[in-house]
Amino acid sequence: MGPAHVLFVEDDDVIREATQLSLERDGFRVSVAADGRAGLEAFFAVRPDVALLDVMLPGMNGVSLCRRIREHSLVPVIMLSARDDPVDVVVGLEAGADDYITKPFDSAVLTARIRAALRRAETAPSPGGGERTGPLRFGAVEIDPDGVRVVRDGEPVALTPTEMRLLLRFAASPGIVLSRDILLESVWNYQWGGDSRVVDVHVQRLRNKIGADLIETVRGFGYKLIGDVR
Repeated sequence: MGPAHVLFVEDDDVIREATQLSLERDGFRVSVAADGRAGLEAFFAVRPDVALLDVMLPGMNGVSLCRRIREHSLVPVIMLSARDDPVDVVVGLEAGADDYITKPFDSAVLTARIRAALRRAETAPSPGGGERTGPLRFGAVEIDPDGVRVVRDGEPVALTPTEMRLLLRFAASPGIVLSRDILLESVWNYQWGGDSRVVDVHVQRLRNKIGADLIETVRGFGYKLIGDVR
């Protein structure tokens, strides 16, 4: 297997060229595009292992580009923005991005985030250390970890790989409060502090898909799955 292929879509020439060189020095193969529409064309042309998208892009902004990618692919997507605005963060993640980094960013941190995203993509989702196998059931939800399939009230539920990992992590510890730091480490593979908004938005997306009453917010601590897992 060759080096991981990163698609980097950024309209700032200096940032694009400097980041491309940095990622190539770290062993990645990098394709670049300078606007959203060119980025979408490049995505289908090169089929990257991970997409790195600036939020503010001409032609088609990064959020719209992420949505278009999600219509066809579950490839990891990391959003970049110079604006550390909570609205920007939420909108980017709700579009289907797996992670979010604000500019200016340290090249080592960016590389580590990309490698974490690639590890998540390469490793099959698991309940997070639990020993149970076979279908898991709680409420109206049934999870098939082996088939990576979720059903609610008999209807299939479409989850992204990150959402599936998050659900399985909750299912491995029903009734136990899981902090945002624990979830960042076990679901996102972060060994350092990350942005807790990444967790919050993904939990909200998961609630919308499986039922808001199944995951409780424990203020000041984290989240827990409600009910017994059978």
